[in-house]
Amino acid sequence: MPLAVSAAGALLQYVGDTQRSALPHVTRITVEHQDEAIIIDAATRRNLELVEAVSGKKKHSLAGLLDSTATPMGSRLLRRWISRPLRDQQAVRERHAAIACLLDRCLVDVVQETLRGIGDIERILARIALRSARPRDLAVLRDSLAALPGLRTILQDVDDPGLQHLAAEIGEHPQTLQLLTRAVVENPPVVARDGGMIAPGYDAQLDELRDLSQNADRFLVELEKRERARSGIETLKVSYNRVHGYYIEIGRSKTAQAPADYIRRQTLKGAERFITPELKSFEDKVLSARERALSREKALYEELLEALIEPLGILQHTADAIARLDVLGGFAERARRLDLCRPTFRDAPGLTVSGGRHPVVEQVSDTPFVANDLLMDEQRQILIITGPNMGGKSTFMRQSALIVLMAYAGSYVPAKLAELGPFDRIFSRIGASDDLAGGRSTFMVEMQETANILHNASPRSLVLMDEIGRGTSTFDGLSLAWACAVELATRIRAFTLFATHYFELTTLPDEYPGIVNVHLDAVEHGDGIVFLHALREGPANQSYGLQVAALAGVPRKVIELARRRLRELEQAAQRHAQAESNQLSLFAQAVKETPAAAPDRLRERLAELDPDQMTPRQALDALYQLRSLDEAGD
Repeated sequence: MPLAVSAAGALLQYVGDTQRSALPHVTRITVEHQDEAIIIDAATRRNLELVEAVSGKKKHSLAGLLDSTATPMGSRLLRRWISRPLRDQQAVRERHAAIACLLDRCLVDVVQETLRGIGDIERILARIALRSARPRDLAVLRDSLAALPGLRTILQDVDDPGLQHLAAEIGEHPQTLQLLTRAVVENPPVVARDGGMIAPGYDAQLDELRDLSQNADRFLVELEKRERARSGIETLKVSYNRVHGYYIEIGRSKTAQAPADYIRRQTLKGAERFITPELKSFEDKVLSARERALSREKALYEELLEALIEPLGILQHTADAIARLDVLGGFAERARRLDLCRPTFRDAPGLTVSGGRHPVVEQVSDTPFVANDLLMDEQRQILIITGPNMGGKSTFMRQSALIVLMAYAGSYVPAKLAELGPFDRIFSRIGASDDLAGGRSTFMVEMQETANILHNASPRSLVLMDEIGRGTSTFDGLSLAWACAVELATRIRAFTLFATHYFELTTLPDEYPGIVNVHLDAVEHGDGIVFLHALREGPANQSYGLQVAALAGVPRKVIELARRRLRELEQAAQRHAQAESNQLSLFAQAVKETPAAAPDRLRERLAELDPDQMTPRQALDALYQLRSLDEAGD
């Protein structure tokens, strides 16, 4: 805590130095403890596309989908709630209860419509505190305060304690509203530089100076009529510009008719401009009045900003309450629009989801989304997920994490039923990308994210692991994936969704309790494949790699060549399996010692192998061949 206090003090000092003023809008420092929220690291935020999709489009992120808020304050708070879900189940239940009340009382639309009349009070208050608020900011604040009584009226009869508390926090602020209504014109200018923002009747001195300035137009019209009659020049005009002030303009052909008291001020190509003692005296009065009126108006505006400092704290509480109501109203609208259900919570670890869906993919997909169930408890702590590429493994994993995250953020969730136990962290190791700026390869990024999970996950964490080990050689990758799964199952005991193409991992349930095989279903159709996207128990029977490659546009000639080679490899594997019925498992604990001097034929075969280019099946096949050569050389 001392370090946190020191950091906060340094930040306040820095802001004070850069702004060169006091910070009256910074009224409190809130302590956020690590155990109050479900921790989500940067990689997981990116992989789950919480605030921005991988494509860079914010509308295809979770926040983009859920943001049905009516104010900028609510939109910002929504992102904070999504990025920092609560651990406290009771606090989350209160959010869900408020959403249910808004839906049951059919208040969603009327609340959101009222909120649309409220501006960004948070930002306006900050600008007032820094003396940088513009006239239109004050007009927006005035109109926002005027909408509060209507908002409280809507909420006055609700029976939800959370909404009742929000209504009390919002308040009405009649004195501040009265001050702004008296002081600021209905439609003020953007900036205060040229005046025009203080309302008539607010200050008697300003009104007097304005009258003198505004009466100038009437005086000039009357002066023009008199001078035309006196001079007999019907084309005579009395005008004004900022450079030369007020003047009388006469065409060059009529200058001889100018009265004797006309004093030449400017000569133009086709006219002469004059001034008279009367016009000069009037000019001095008017220009002085305008300057004094502008000066007075600016002083009044500064006094108004100063007067708004006092209620700043209570107005900030109002802005906070409005933002919370806005997010809850947005969650209610999304629950109704997207067919979301109210989740429930339990003390026992794990989660049960019936008919779960990925909220974003469901909305952007051109085909109906296939919902899936998920059960995780002490007997099903790790799910080894196999199936073809494009089969939906990553989508299923992400949707499971998003359901947990949305529930603990206070939102309803995309499922028919969801019951969740306690969670402390959400981790994800999904996708493959390098970090050129940081000098990290794809495999290094993958391993650092994996290391973070293995060091920090707990029995109450939700872990997503997708294709661990694919960035290195086959044996290295398979070994790492196996070891990570065993570590998660034995020491850490975190709830884990573990997607892999290493079919050797599907034997893990035979050795470790709590590990279960599931797969995303697909069926062959001719030379192609149909993805069913349905989660089934047990391991997948094949990877369908060639069919997916064909869908991706790999040339047919290459696919046929690959298919012939696959048949050869599978036939060879079957022959070796029959010949070596006693063959040791790749991960058996007993390992036969290698002869001190391997035969030349064995060395030649070893030299021919390129582990980086081998699939897991090819690697296992090669291992059988090496074993046979070793046996033959004994």
